[in-house]
Amino acid sequence: MTAEHTPKRIGQGMWMVAWVLLLGLLYLFFEDTISQHYNPNQNLIADNGSATVVLQRNRAGHYVAPGKINGTDVTFLLDTGATTISIPEAVANKIGLEKGFRSDVSTANGNITVYNSTLDSVQLGGIKLLDIRGHINPYMDGETVLLGMSFMKHLEITQKGNTLTLRR
Repeated sequence: MTAEHTPKRIGQGMWMVAWVLLLGLLYLFFEDTISQHYNPNQNLIADNGSATVVLQRNRAGHYVAPGKINGTDVTFLLDTGATTISIPEAVANKIGLEKGFRSDVSTANGNITVYNSTLDSVQLGGIKLLDIRGHINPYMDGETVLLGMSFMKHLEITQKGNTLTLRR
């Protein structure tokens, strides 16, 4: 390698590093933006003194929010069409839930077998309920828990525009 090629190679290397950094920054920016579009409530404060939770609808028209089951962080998708809280098996394993008795349930995709479970605590924002029915669903992919009516039947629910207010 000649002396005149060395500065050219250093310059090319610097350009490559600059592009990698720029692409990394763009990834971080857009990952946060996409995450915010899916879950506009991700900064929901768990104020234990408040019995009211106000959620914003995401771009797909769903209400997604962070919460806790038995003290473990989860992401909820509110589902008034679900009778109970439906937990993907992988999430149930992370929480340490044990499978209870088998049950057949009817879903939008047909009949499936789930395993009943009693959840010690379920929390959404400042609303915390104890001894709530749920089930472990071995057919659900992903990490999102369907927050069904076994939780929401204890609440007053008001929807206005893109806002859902849950009140204990």
